[in-house]
Amino acid sequence: MGRATLAISSKNYSSWSLRGWLLARFAGLEFDEVMVAPDDADARKELLLLSPSILVPCLTHDGIKVWDTLAIAEYLHETMPGAGLLPADRAARAHCRAISGEMHSGFSSLRSALPMNLKRTFPGHKVWARALADIERITAIWRECLAAYGGPFLFGERSMADAMYAPVATRFTTYAVPLDATGQAGVTLTWS
Repeated sequence: MGRATLAISSKNYSSWSLRGWLLARFAGLEFDEVMVAPDDADARKELLLLSPSILVPCLTHDGIKVWDTLAIAEYLHETMPGAGLLPADRAARAHCRAISGEMHSGFSSLRSALPMNLKRTFPGHKVWARALADIERITAIWRECLAAYGGPFLFGERSMADAMYAPVATRFTTYAVPLDATGQAGVTLTWS
């Protein structure tokens, strides 16, 4: 069995690359990072070799390529079930998958209004009303999970949901988004 590789672009600016990297780390998978520059003209050719979708992240493990973040999470859960990427309880597992899927497919206003940038801060940044609705929904999810599962992570123990929400937590910090105590606790726990 060869060592796994994870093709990603910048963990500072790409929430999807950061999510894939966190999932592999949370699972305890030993892997080599293959960095692909997002604005390099030759990167598209390299990505075609690394990922059928020409997107990152793309995990290659035991000759298998998995290139969607949720698919990577499910693959890692399947191959490393002891890592705890999904809760043991069936209802909690379904809940974890649902909120992870919601992050995967939603919150487009937040993504547009608050681009990921771990290298700078933008205090006083104006957040549009649609993005505020996304922020309210995210903090509601965090409140619900912390109340239901007791923390310190969204499902008690670290799970794929924490990897999915961690980049949002960094955006809240980057743009100094005002949060209530539970929202701030969500930032702290998902980015711990």
